[in-house]
Amino acid sequence: MKYDVAIIGGGPAGLTAGIYAARGGLSVAIIEKQGIGGQAALTSEIENYPGVETSSGFELTLKMQEQAERFGVNFVYEEVLALHLAKNPKQIVTQNSIIEASSVILCMGASPRNLGLAREMEFIGGGVSYCATCDGAFFRGKNVAVNGGGNTAVEDALYLERFASKVYLIHRRNELRADKILAERIKSSTINVIWDSVIKELEGDKKLSAIKISNVKSGEESELKLDGLFVAVGQVPSSTLATEIDRNEKGYLITKDDMSTNIEGVYAAGDLRQKTLRQVVTACADGAIAADSVSKWLTEQKK
Repeated sequence: MKYDVAIIGGGPAGLTAGIYAARGGLSVAIIEKQGIGGQAALTSEIENYPGVETSSGFELTLKMQEQAERFGVNFVYEEVLALHLAKNPKQIVTQNSIIEASSVILCMGASPRNLGLAREMEFIGGGVSYCATCDGAFFRGKNVAVNGGGNTAVEDALYLERFASKVYLIHRRNELRADKILAERIKSSTINVIWDSVIKELEGDKKLSAIKISNVKSGEESELKLDGLFVAVGQVPSSTLATEIDRNEKGYLITKDDMSTNIEGVYAAGDLRQKTLRQVVTACADGAIAADSVSKWLTEQKK
C-alpha cells in the first residue's frame, strides 16, 4: 500500500505528526520496531508537559497513540532495514515488506550513550542498565549508582531511591546540569552525590560488584561497592539508516524551521534532529510542524 506520509518512529514526535497528518486528511503509517512511545514511555513521571500536572510517560504516550488511532493512523510494527528517500515514491524496506509513501517524516529518536568502558556490554543485564524505570525494581534493597548530572540522571536517582537501600549520583562536575527544581530535590533526599568524579573501571565476576572512581581534580582513585549502575550520560541519535540526509558532526539530522531536510519530501522531527532542547513537548511541536509542512508540500505537488 502507498501512503501520503510514512512516519518512522512511534515516540512523541512521530505520534504527534501522525495525529496532525491524519486529522488533515492524509493517509498515514507509523512504522515502529519496538513499543510505541519511545524513550518517553520509559519515564516514570512527566510533570512539565503543559496541561498535564503529572503522568507516567507510558500513560501519556498511550493517550497519544489512542488519539492517532482514532484519526485513522495505521501502525506497522516492523523493523526498518533500509530507506530509499530520494526515490519517488519513497521506499521503506522492512523485515517483511516494502512500504511506499509520497513523503516521509523521520522520528527515530535517540538512544542512551554508553560509557565506553571495558566490560560495560558484558555487565548489561548483570548490574549495568540504561533505564531506571525498566530495571529499578530489580534492585530493591541494593546499593546502586547513577552516572550523570542532567535531568535524566537526577530523575533516575530520585526514582531509584524508592527501591534501593543506598543511591549514589556520580557527576564529573561540581554542580548539576539538571533543572533547579530537580537539583533542589536531590538536596533534600538521601542520595549521596559524588562530585568531580568519573568511572574508570567496572568490577565483578559474572555480575557487577564494584566500580573504580577517579576524582578529575585530585586524580585520587577509590572503589565503590555496588549492585547496580545506571548510566545517564546523554544520547546518540538513531540516524544510521538516514544515510541520504545531511547531519552535523554528532550525527543529528539538519533541518530547516519547517522540519524539512536536504531531500525534498523528507522531514525530521524530535530527538533525532539538531536542536537545543530535547523534551516531550519539543518533540511534539516538531511533529506538528513536520506534519503541517508535509500537508502543504503534498498540496503543492498536486498542482
